[in-house]
Amino acid sequence: MAFYRYDDDPEPRRRLAGGWVFWGVLGLVSVLIVGASLVPSNYVIERPGEVHDVLGDIDIDGNPVALIDIPSQQTYPTTGSLDMLTVSTVGNPDGTPSWFQVAGAWIDPSQDIVPLAEAFPDNQTAEQSTDIAAAQMAQSQQTAIAAALSATGYTYQTTVSVGALAAGGPSEDLLQVGDVITAVNASPVDDPVTLRAAIAESGAEQPLTLTVTRDGASVDVTVTPELSEGDDPQPVIGIAATTNFIFPFEVSIEQGNIGGPSAGQIFALAIIDKLTPGALVDGLAVAGTGTITADGQIGRIGGITQKLYGAQRAGAKIFLAPASNCPDIAAGSVPAGLDIYAVTTLADSLAVLNTLTSGAGTSLLPRCPAN
Repeated sequence: MAFYRYDDDPEPRRRLAGGWVFWGVLGLVSVLIVGASLVPSNYVIERPGEVHDVLGDIDIDGNPVALIDIPSQQTYPTTGSLDMLTVSTVGNPDGTPSWFQVAGAWIDPSQDIVPLAEAFPDNQTAEQSTDIAAAQMAQSQQTAIAAALSATGYTYQTTVSVGALAAGGPSEDLLQVGDVITAVNASPVDDPVTLRAAIAESGAEQPLTLTVTRDGASVDVTVTPELSEGDDPQPVIGIAATTNFIFPFEVSIEQGNIGGPSAGQIFALAIIDKLTPGALVDGLAVAGTGTITADGQIGRIGGITQKLYGAQRAGAKIFLAPASNCPDIAAGSVPAGLDIYAVTTLADSLAVLNTLTSGAGTSLLPRCPAN
């Protein structure tokens, strides 16, 4: 009779070897998963952010505050909702998501993966990005008020001031941030377009006289424009011009910690709804996005996919999207139950809402191609 030791039996040896392979692979996978959850990527993740009904309140330090208030004017009741949408960014130059988080975002249609250098260009810090977004929000509020007042028959005045100076530019050490430019070569100026036209007419290398208001006094400053760089050089004086609006009454907009320029359209619609009799939204659940100019032009924004999903999750049924964003909306990225209407101007948006609330047919309303 023959006796076998355990390690002499070829069958148990094969079982033992197979077991080590299994545990080895499992261990390797575990290490990779743990590593992916800890190793930072070179990307940030954009996902749907906060949603606020601009016809309602916003929480400020634990207290509900009207998001839009027009204290000195007669306002009218509103019904329905006008949702302002945001995009939440996971990651910044101080810390990026792990590869594990990036993989999770890749399979979620409501999220986008964006290279860090694209989200924060030119080595921009997180703090600088926040400051820029806050400035964009402040400017968008002013242009939204201007567009809304124009649409409701009010008039206002504008001035143009120096918002920033280019280092080494023609105006450095001559103009100051905050100077209000009232005239160029004695011709009145009240907006950046008029200012640029006056500089172009004067031409490069030809000194011009800027009349500015500084610390309450009128001062004449001589500046010599130079040609800008690029394929289409133009005479410039090396400043970033800012439009200042002088409105006939106060319109207060509380945005909390939200930044960026993309709420302009929705702000303008809410102001119009409050200032005019009847309900512009009339019980509808509306969301939208888009920058706006003082003359009511609605412009392209970023994060359109995230905003579509944010609108759907907030219960919106109607979405007003800049027509210039329609090519970005893929057929598979439209959340169920959301009708997307393409708008180019504030007048377009008002026409869409008037058609929807009147019960008229919507077949002729412009929609984004993907919807």
